[in-house]
Formats: sequence, structure tokens, C-alpha cells
Amino acid sequence: MSSAPITRDRITAAHELIRLHVRRTPIVEAEGADFGLDPCHLILKLELLQHSGSFKARGAFTNLLTRAVPAAGVVAASGGNHGAAVAFAAMKLEKPARVFVPTVASPEKIERIRGYGADLVVTGERYADALAASEAWAKESGALRIHAYDQVETLLGQGTVGLEFEEQAPNLDTLLVAVGGGGLIGGVAAWYSGRIKIIGVEPETAPTLALALEAGHPVDSPAGGIAADSLAPKRVGELMFPIAQTHVESVLLVSDSAIQQAQEALWGILRIVAEPGGAAAFAALLSGRYQPKPGERVGVLVCGGNTSVVDFSNGAKTQPSNLRHKSRITQLQNQTEEPPCPSTNVSKL
Repeated sequence: MSSAPITRDRITAAHELIRLHVRRTPIVEAEGADFGLDPCHLILKLELLQHSGSFKARGAFTNLLTRAVPAAGVVAASGGNHGAAVAFAAMKLEKPARVFVPTVASPEKIERIRGYGADLVVTGERYADALAASEAWAKESGALRIHAYDQVETLLGQGTVGLEFEEQAPNLDTLLVAVGGGGLIGGVAAWYSGRIKIIGVEPETAPTLALALEAGHPVDSPAGGIAADSLAPKRVGELMFPIAQTHVESVLLVSDSAIQQAQEALWGILRIVAEPGGAAAFAALLSGRYQPKPGERVGVLVCGGNTSVVDFSNGAKTQPSNLRHKSRITQLQNQTEEPPCPSTNVSKL
């Protein structure tokens, strides 16, 4: 693992390296009033539209394009999204891949990993179990380990989300970022380096960064809840922690019900179908855990969309099964006059 720091120059170099392999995901602008919030301007970056369904493709390609891949290929442990990203990148770069996921991984994510041609192993109840199994396989096979968050190259790749977001929305005041192991918020916070306010958002059932900041170092934390397949590692990464200590202003905890309400609102107002982990950052706004100042420009990373709630097998009658318009969405819509329509060569960084 490289020991060099996560700098803006290195993130820029990573972006130049991977930009032909990843999508420049769009932003959507809305007003707080669209969601029944006090006046503020919202800018959502839709990383759920990234290859493999989440921002994780950025870190996966950065790893595969900057590190020597042995004949045994690569191995990854994942709650689902990282595994899908590694499988996708390995498929595109014609490298063998084996991915270990826990039993909490969603069917959609498992299907994606298999569809990209990786050798899939489902083992253990949580990410930590899959990680232990992947490390044993790496030792046995000689495969290159690609860590989901505690890897320099992973952090550099995820930092390109911040680079793009600043180019698309240069006047942000605040950015809300969901936290699992911390690869995304670590890379993004390293990019902005204190120039805007970075707020982490975690499920109440998996407060990994909140507990680490309280303790002064990464510690084991509970791992459960509606977003357990993406935001519930055993602890945050060692590499991202000093970045968070320096550049993350605070961490907010949101309930499972708040995350589900955020999913419903994103669907009802913007027709965005986000997975629970992808909607967590927005849940901090909708629940009132984060209250913007009047006129504040708030960025939100909608970081993943690998969910099986959408089923088109019934044709035109189908709508997302657990995102049907409930009273909350009807109320929000009534408050809005016009809702928005919605190379394989190894390089050094």
C-alpha cells in the first residue's frame, strides 16, 4: 500500500487516469421548498448513475490502473457496491476477480457481481466476515487485495467525486456525505481540504465515524440497520481517519425510518431511485438533523442506486414496491407548484 498522502494533486492525477473509464455523473438542482424545507438551494450529485451503480467504480479503476495485477487477479470483500465495482473494472480490463460478500448483501448487488463475471463467494453475516475470508484467499492465491475503503488508491479514486462536484457546482457552502468505512468522505474531504463544510451522515445503527471521532481513533462499532450492506463496516479506515479529524466538521446520525423517508422523497419529487445507503445523506436534510441557513447552497451525494425495489416485470403498472406515494410524499408535492422533472498499463499517482 502506498504511504503517500491523499492530496489534491494526486486526486487530479487519478481523475486524468480513470476519466475514460468512468462516467462524469450529472447534478440536479432543486429548492428546499420542493421538499418542504426552509429556503435553501440543493445540488444533488447522482453517483447512483455511475458504472456498477455507485461511486465505487472510481476507486476500483484507480486500483487496477495503478497497481500491478498478478495472474491470480484481484480479490475484494464488499457489502455489495465495492464488489460490483471491482467486478466491473476487472471485466473491462480483462482481469480475473473473486469477490466475497456477506449474507446481508442485497440480491441486486449479488446479481450485478455475477453478471460482471466475477467469482462470487457469499460468506458470513457482515462485511467483517467477508473481509476475513477475502484476506485468507489473497494469502492462499496471491491475488491482489483491493480494499473497499482503507487503501490509498481507493481514497484517491473516490476523491474524484469531489473534484467533479466542484467543477459542476463551484459555490457550495456545505456537502453532506454518507459514511460507511469512510472511503468516500475521506477522498472528498481531502479534495476540498476545508474550503467548504463537510458533514458526514451515518445510520444510528452503524455510527462508525461518530464513535471513532469520540474515541480519538477508529473503534469497533455496531453494524446493522436498513443500510447494513453499504454503511455498516466494523470500523472506519485508518487512512481516512486523520482526514476526517481535520476536514469533517461533524457527523450526524439518522434513523432507518428517516433513510426510508428520504428514499421516498427522492422518488416522489425527483424520480430518483436510491438504495438506503445512497439516500442516507439526504435523510439528514429531510429529517431536520441538518438545518441549512437561509439561502445556503447544500450539496448532497446520492452515492448508490443498487436496489431491487424496481420491478418492470408487470409492465406499465409497476412502480417501486416500497417507494409508493405515501402521505409524506403527497404532502411534499402539494407544497410545490412545479416539481422538477425529473488501459491496463500500470501508472503511478
